Amino acid sequence: MATQWGGHLKARQSLTRPGDATVYRLVGTGTAVDGDANLRLKNTTRFGYALELEAHYEAWLSGGDTRRRQQRLLRLNPVATARLPATGADLDARRLFDLTAVVSDRSDHILYHRLDRLSVAFRSSRGSLRLGRQDLTWGNGMIFNPLDLFNPFAPTDVVRDYKTGDDMAVVQAYLPDGGDLQVLYVPRRPTPGADPDWDASSVAAKLHRFAGDLEFDLMAARHYRDTVLGGGLLGEIGDAAWRLDAVWTVPGGDLDARSFLSFVVNLDYSWTWRGRNWYGLVEYHHNDLGTTDYGRALYEPRIRDRLRRGELFGLGRDYLALQLRWEVHPLVNLYLAPITNLDGPSGLVQPYLMWDVTGSLRATAGAVAHWGAAGTEYGGYRVAGTPFEAVPGDSAYLMLTWYF
Repeated sequence: MATQWGGHLKARQSLTRPGDATVYRLVGTGTAVDGDANLRLKNTTRFGYALELEAHYEAWLSGGDTRRRQQRLLRLNPVATARLPATGADLDARRLFDLTAVVSDRSDHILYHRLDRLSVAFRSSRGSLRLGRQDLTWGNGMIFNPLDLFNPFAPTDVVRDYKTGDDMAVVQAYLPDGGDLQVLYVPRRPTPGADPDWDASSVAAKLHRFAGDLEFDLMAARHYRDTVLGGGLLGEIGDAAWRLDAVWTVPGGDLDARSFLSFVVNLDYSWTWRGRNWYGLVEYHHNDLGTTDYGRALYEPRIRDRLRRGELFGLGRDYLALQLRWEVHPLVNLYLAPITNLDGPSGLVQPYLMWDVTGSLRATAGAVAHWGAAGTEYGGYRVAGTPFEAVPGDSAYLMLTWYF
């Protein structure tokens, strides 16, 4: 038997200025000072090659001006507050197992803890079976990832250490001539406290193979009530790598809803210039489900449900994302990551710096700035049926992470 421990302690301080015409004008739109802290403890125990147990515990403490304002809004206007982001304490509301407990929930802070991984894996030379709370990533998208149906990262996520775990069963079979086949089942509850339901669950399979210098994926899924078919390609052009993923979704349960296509294509390249390492990425994302009538988009069930489930992160149809990394020093990297909604246009820019202070301590500092004319996604638009506008707030942050 071999056991391994690890984890991290993370603290973040941020400043955010909401728009003057947003719902926050009811409770104040001055600069909000917020903070949060996250503790993660990891354990992996192996019994030879055949059996592995994995468990991750995490605790979150967050609070500040934004939470105070949201709590005041909840008392003033519960309907308007329904459009505000949910807290992390709601992560397990529809999962098979509720492994989250709230320790303290007050107007200025919330403290909760949970098990984000709790799984057992059985392995052999032919494949593996993993049961329990775990993470799984499909697809080749670097910023947007339509092929990743299960808790994908948001395009604006700078730190991608861990995906949120889900309760699932995953079977992986190794193919004799290379590649593998994965089949999974994710049971869910349609509403908090309800029994698991087939129409709220997912079953999916993905085949990964090699064809000469190319890698390709084929995927089929029943995701909630939708039928989803997808595929991906990965190859090289000289020293650059390119990737393409496409997903076709046939909505279920709504005879008036049309099928839609979503795809992403990207190219990235690393080079050396003036003795420093550089990295560049360009990615284009298209989504047929998108719209330019942003004010009414939240009333469209297909969009609203995917936003709630954390599968959709933009309301538009066409996006261009870039990333540039400059290694200022072997321990210091400077990034610039703009995302543009091409139908408008409007967008956001994320400059940030990562400094590995020591082998176990990392400092990250950055900002998010939005631009665009009135009526665009990132410039701000009036929410239909309300006197308020949806305007993303510019922000700046400092984060320290200690790994152990």
